[in-house]
Amino acid sequence: MVETTSSGRTIHRRRQDGFGWEKVEKRPYKEDDRALFRAVTRQVLFADEKLASELRYFEVAPGGFTSLERHDHMHAVLILRGRGHCLVGREVRPLAANDLVTVPPWTWHQFRATAGEPLGFLCMVNADRDRPQLPSPAELDELRSDPQIAAFLTEPTRT
Repeated sequence: MVETTSSGRTIHRRRQDGFGWEKVEKRPYKEDDRALFRAVTRQVLFADEKLASELRYFEVAPGGFTSLERHDHMHAVLILRGRGHCLVGREVRPLAANDLVTVPPWTWHQFRATAGEPLGFLCMVNADRDRPQLPSPAELDELRSDPQIAAFLTEPTRT
């Protein structure tokens, strides 16, 4: 049962069915037909104008990945389950449960799940944020000039 205050603010939501919560809709990651990501859902767990942030849960299916992007706002990410890799700037890092990742403003980033299990993470962002910027062909070529980043971008099911 979802508990609320007299003003209607939610104070407690129970977890349901693995990584879902009461009265929280599982939505597509993005509405974009350019196939810049694969097999990702999102849930907005908390959004309140007084805190000026959103807490979201993303689930990347085995072998899936988020879009490669950058923007003016930063992210604070806590891995809850699964394994994978992330690109933050020019660094590719392995990910496992309880890892913390900070994505600074204007930094290229992408999260990828391993082939064998989903990657689930909480992400805290500004409630009022800018739209993501995708890499231009020249920027993508420049990123791919690093062999580690090129391998990351072409091997979405790394273990």
